[in-house]
Amino acid sequence: MKLRKVTAASAAVLALSLAATACGGSDDDSSSSGSGGGGKVKVGIKYDQPGLGLKKPDGSFAGFDVDVATYVAKELGYKPDQIEFVETKSADRENALARGDVKYIVATYSITDERKQKVDFAGPYLLAHQDLLLKKDSKISKGTDLNGKNLCSVTGSTSAQNVQKTIAPKANLKQVSSYSECIAGLQSGAVDAVTTDDSILAGFASQDQYKGKFKLAGLKLSNENYGIGVKKGDTATVDKINKALEKMVSDGSWQKAVDANFGPADYNNEPAPKIGQLVK
Repeated sequence: MKLRKVTAASAAVLALSLAATACGGSDDDSSSSGSGGGGKVKVGIKYDQPGLGLKKPDGSFAGFDVDVATYVAKELGYKPDQIEFVETKSADRENALARGDVKYIVATYSITDERKQKVDFAGPYLLAHQDLLLKKDSKISKGTDLNGKNLCSVTGSTSAQNVQKTIAPKANLKQVSSYSECIAGLQSGAVDAVTTDDSILAGFASQDQYKGKFKLAGLKLSNENYGIGVKKGDTATVDKINKALEKMVSDGSWQKAVDANFGPADYNNEPAPKIGQLVK
């Protein structure tokens, strides 16, 4: 009889423990529809793009994409200490959303028809263009001026392919693993120009060590509408993010973030795009 009483008591304790666990939930709220509560939200960003998404030596994060991601999270009900930024490289963005590794991605994620087959997009929140970064005294003023010049871009980038095929097929294209290498080459004189999205170039040029040394050509060689990636089918989160972006634009926070992150490079940004276009 005594044994039975002990077993019954243990069962009661176990039942209470399970009930408490069920009520408490998990700290990982990456799959939540957007209600902060006591959980967290995981957000995909880049870690290596100054001015956009950068992890600093002290472990903090900075950049326009970081500011947008933080504002959106706030509107979804999360406090700054509930946001967990996750490095999301370009090649893994679709998989990260499909696996549920992150709730949404803010990482220079251009909206394309091909990508819309795999993920849903909120936004766009920025219209960027392919451009050239040059030294301040450079005489290059148009794309064809690159013929015979040394041009740098990242291996396999659409920017490099665009130059080779249509803009300056006789440019001496050097492809490296990171834009940081390209910027170093531009500073040393090893290359005459660097090409990628103007927002990325402006972010690098805005770094303290490069202020006043470089300029953007302002050529607008392509249109790149940056969207916020969301798991395919999660229309509720898309709608909430779009409302957050509309508020960010209307209350002046969007322009403030642009000025803070790109201003030192004299980035002539486009006006905020109409939220909801291009994402269907």
